[in-house]
Amino acid sequence: MRIDSIKQYCIAMILLGCALTAQAAEKGLFWKMESPAGVTSYLFGTMHTDDNRVTEFSPEVLNALNQVDTFMMEVSPSQDPKLLMLQEGNIAQLMTNEEFEQVRELADFHVMHLGAAMQMKPWLLAVIFDLPKPQTPFAQDNLLMTKSEDLSKDVEGIETAQEHFGVMDDFSLDEQMVMLRAVLKRTPKQKEKDFERLMSAYLKGDAEQIANLDAQITGGMLPAPLWEKMRTKLLDERNVVMAERGIAKANAQATFIAVGASHLAGNSGLIAAFKKAGYKLTPLNMR
Repeated sequence: MRIDSIKQYCIAMILLGCALTAQAAEKGLFWKMESPAGVTSYLFGTMHTDDNRVTEFSPEVLNALNQVDTFMMEVSPSQDPKLLMLQEGNIAQLMTNEEFEQVRELADFHVMHLGAAMQMKPWLLAVIFDLPKPQTPFAQDNLLMTKSEDLSKDVEGIETAQEHFGVMDDFSLDEQMVMLRAVLKRTPKQKEKDFERLMSAYLKGDAEQIANLDAQITGGMLPAPLWEKMRTKLLDERNVVMAERGIAKANAQATFIAVGASHLAGNSGLIAAFKKAGYKLTPLNMR
């Protein structure tokens, strides 16, 4: 996965966002939501990438942005690199010579300074190295944020940057190195193939297929206990917070909520949470 700068932090969560399993699935990644009080809001499942296949938005998406008061994205923008860096030392000390050379090559491919890469938390390097090379500094959700700002909408994060990235601090350095080593074992061909499989499912708006692919790709890379911990920490527990804060905001005013597509479906997903809160959901065309 990849990152051009700290400003592109959302891209760094694709392994942990669009590549996480959901327990059940509902088709549709763009929803109109009507609250019990009659307030209209929108829920949009994103794919944290700058690929132009997902950055061309339908008129319905743009119209929805124009109709709301607030754009709510997964995490508040942050310029604090400390959240992504080791507090002391560097990961070169934890790698074999072969692994170091792999990281050197991948850092060069992703246009990263090797010294900076060595000070990054291992989970972040795993995320960066498992995606295609970025072509622009604007991921899909960043573009939605920019369009919202152009429309003079309030922009808020569901999570703070500390909350968002702090989740990964629940994983030990050894666990993070397991993640990184799993990615280092993957060939460019495997990465490209898996990215295209996820892209195809996303373009179909098929949350069920995304969930199945998530389990195959990310779950297949890691030991079962570590995958289960990731799924619980990064999806189930965060979904509870996202639902509570998203519903509270949408109850108060018209809101466009944009989060990683995997947070929508399943028993713990946002679609189920909004329905349980009494919202009427209608699928819309996202492309």
